[in-house]
Amino acid sequence: MLDSVEIHYFAAARAAAGVGSESVTAATLGELLDDRAAHHRGTTDSGMSLREIFERCTFLVDGRNSDRATPLTGVTRVDVLPPFAGG
Repeated sequence: MLDSVEIHYFAAARAAAGVGSESVTAATLGELLDDRAAHHRGTTDSGMSLREIFERCTFLVDGRNSDRATPLTGVTRVDVLPPFAGG
């Protein structure tokens, strides 16, 4: 049985997803991202899809920088952090 994970979207990812967070299940970060990209079909004001935004993001799994192969067993939170502009 897969654990439920709370995924939090920030900035452009939040705009494309249309929600700030949601609870989902997946075995790996890659599976989670593929599932959410297929589920959320919205875009940002500039027309970027969630899938396109994911290609540019950093992902924190329970606070640790992670890649698509990261297992989600026992994980409670995934943060989706697009590149931020500013100085």
